[in-house]
Amino acid sequence: RRSDGKTVRDFVITAEDREIEIAPNLMFPAWTYNGRVPGPTLRVTEGDIVRIQFENRGSHDHNLHFHGIHSSQMDGLPGAGEVLPGESFLYEFEALPFGCHLYHCHANPLRRHIHKGLYGAFIIDPDPARHPEQRDEARARLLGTDTNAEWQELLMVMNGFDVNFDEENEVYAVNSIAHAFAKRPIKIDRQRPVRIYLINVTEFDPINSFHLHANFFQYYDHGTTLKPTSTTIDTVMQCQGQRGILEFTFKDHEPGMYMFHAHQTEFAELGWTGFFEVS
Repeated sequence: RRSDGKTVRDFVITAEDREIEIAPNLMFPAWTYNGRVPGPTLRVTEGDIVRIQFENRGSHDHNLHFHGIHSSQMDGLPGAGEVLPGESFLYEFEALPFGCHLYHCHANPLRRHIHKGLYGAFIIDPDPARHPEQRDEARARLLGTDTNAEWQELLMVMNGFDVNFDEENEVYAVNSIAHAFAKRPIKIDRQRPVRIYLINVTEFDPINSFHLHANFFQYYDHGTTLKPTSTTIDTVMQCQGQRGILEFTFKDHEPGMYMFHAHQTEFAELGWTGFFEVS
């Protein structure tokens, strides 16, 4: 903690070139944060001081741009805010506002740096003390509380890959591996509610979407409210950089396999599809 009582959260993020496997025997020459796509999830509490040591070990200029509130010096701007190969930069700011956010490289050309894999989730949990009228809802989101532990939380980063570099995606996925959750369904306990942090970083396509079979969910656009912005829906669309939180339950459903996928047929057929195995 700092002398003013604020909690400091320290992270180290390294940009590096690395091949990743996006389907069986299909490799993609990615630019990564910490050797993975998406990069590491950063999860903090509203009001924390976030301090990130960024090191560029890649072959191009890179940086970190956070969706949130901070000063211009911490904004990861193209040009002056780019970090040269072999150099480093310390980002430091207060975590605001609470919600489901993201970070990504903002070096030019932007679409190439994002498409190559330089992005990750930035989740700011609400501080219940700052929301006394919705304290229970805030505690349910706050990692480490007993009420949060009741939830089955998932992160889904919707992305695509242009494997032949014609500026059109040939592979779509959540969390980078095509058909991963179709081949290995996500196990869900129907007695516990489900919360999904959903983020769209797909390049070359104007929108992506999430559709849930045989069920409906509550949706919190950007995750910046403690009351849903949409209720009883089964499909949500997101432009690039848009994100939100989905909440639902299978408690009244019989056990079985329940599908979820992008509601663009091409995206689903090319990898963005999966199942919940409910028991």
